[in-house]
Amino acid sequence: MYQIIKKPLITEKSSAYGEYNTYVFEVDKEASKDQIKTAIEKAFSVKVADVRTAVFRTRWLKQHAKFGPPKYKKKAYIKLAPGQTISIFEGA
Repeated sequence: MYQIIKKPLITEKSSAYGEYNTYVFEVDKEASKDQIKTAIEKAFSVKVADVRTAVFRTRWLKQHAKFGPPKYKKKAYIKLAPGQTISIFEGA
């Protein structure tokens, strides 16, 4: 079985979503919304209200004189139930 949650995305834009009780994670490309929801609920012991996903493209790879195609990644916007928080985002 693969890991569903890869890492939290802590950027200026994603930290602004904290006002709306929404957190952003990079997740596996093959994971469905239901799998993401159960993984977040088990990992952080919170109640998830909504999951939105987006597939985005990274930059072109440039190494010496060779260029490579961009990679595609998936991020999930996790909205928690009222009163719920995830502690790893508190210091951001």
